[in-house]
Formats: sequence, C-alpha cells, structure tokens
Amino acid sequence: MLDTIKINNKKDTQFIAHRGLSGLELENTISAFVAAANRSYLGIETDVHVTADGKFVVYHDDTTERLCDENLKISASDYDKLKSLTLKPQKNRMVGSDFKIPDLKDYLAICASYDKIAVLELKERMTPEVISEIYAEVEKYYDPKKLIFISFSLDNLKDLRAQQPNANIQYLVQRFDDEILNYLKEFKLDLDIGYWVCSKEVIDTCHKNGIKVNCWTVDNPGDAERLIEYGVDYITSNILE
Repeated sequence: MLDTIKINNKKDTQFIAHRGLSGLELENTISAFVAAANRSYLGIETDVHVTADGKFVVYHDDTTERLCDENLKISASDYDKLKSLTLKPQKNRMVGSDFKIPDLKDYLAICASYDKIAVLELKERMTPEVISEIYAEVEKYYDPKKLIFISFSLDNLKDLRAQQPNANIQYLVQRFDDEILNYLKEFKLDLDIGYWVCSKEVIDTCHKNGIKVNCWTVDNPGDAERLIEYGVDYITSNILE
C-alpha cells in the first residue's frame, strides 16, 4: 500500500501537508485533508478563492481546467456552478462522482476536528473586505489564533495585518534579500520560501530577527534532512512525513 515517506530525525522541525496529503490523494479534497489529519502532520495547507457571488471554495488554480470536467475561472463563476463540477482522476488517483470542490468551511472543520494547524493561502489579490469576510468565516469553524495565513500577495498580507494585528502570517516568496527581510520586519510576517533558495544563512538571519521559516514544497528526503540540519521551523510537503 502506498504511504508517506518518513523522516526519522526531524529534530524541532514540524511538517505541513501540502494541499492535504496530495502525494497520495487528489489535492485539496476532503480525502486529502482527512488522510493528512490521520497522520503526524502538525498542519494542513490549502488554498482559498472567492466566487463571483462572494462564497469561499478550496482550490489551487485560478481556473478549474486542470482538475475538473469543465474549464471555469473561479472568481468569475457562481458558487452553485462550481459545486456542480466533478473532479477528474489524476495520476492514478481515482475519484468518484461525489468528488467536488470543497468549501472553506469543510477544510476548517476537518482541521478543527483533528486538532491540526490550518495553513490557508489567500489566492489572487483580494479586497480588504473579502479578506475580512474570510477571517469571519474562519472564526465560525476554527480558532483563528491557531491558523496561519499565507500569500504571495504582499498587499493581501498588509491588509490582513492592518485588520488583525495578532494574526499568524507568512509571506510566500521565491527569493530572499534585504527588501524581503524589511517587509517581514515591518509587517511582522514569518517567511514561507521555496526550498531551493533557502540556505542556512537565510534561516539564521530570520531567526536572529525573531522570524520563523517555512520551506515549500519539499518532497526529496535529502532536501528535507539538509533543511532540518539548518534549523528550519516548518517543511511543507506533498509526501514527506
């Protein structure tokens, strides 16, 4: 039976399941979230979009083409239409006719039930009003003090920080320099960086400034072991546990 790849000496590094346990189950589905929840992961990462009629669904891409039986732009589509789509089998991951795009509340409820840290990526650029509504949705189903927000959009994170001074926030990046470091310090953000540009110097610099470091998406055990030796706080992975 297929299973995760175990990392034996994790030291103080915690592991996050990327889009649920997407190395075994179809990404960002209830099955992927439950599979991760039943294992030793500290947290489960996913992606949230707002629909044209102001509801929140969990899906990675901006359009549904890659995983669904119809190609729609999520932000331009109504919730009911998106919920009518069926997810297609992907790379030996079979799905049934009941596999649909989950709601944000489905994901949050699973994280709450299994006592997992929710790591929520804000996709695209969102208005401050939408960000506030997402936070309110989190409050209905999960403890927002435990949730970690992440985004590639610095403007999303600035707006969130202005609204929620104590929120846990990580800035998703693919580089690290003084400009990034200054943003992290100014807006009280942690770092969520592509593993291929993460070095011991990056981690040490962040730690000296009280900044935690998460590396994405690490699927090679050798890369994970190297980052653990560097002292990385979190590793986000599709398959490593």
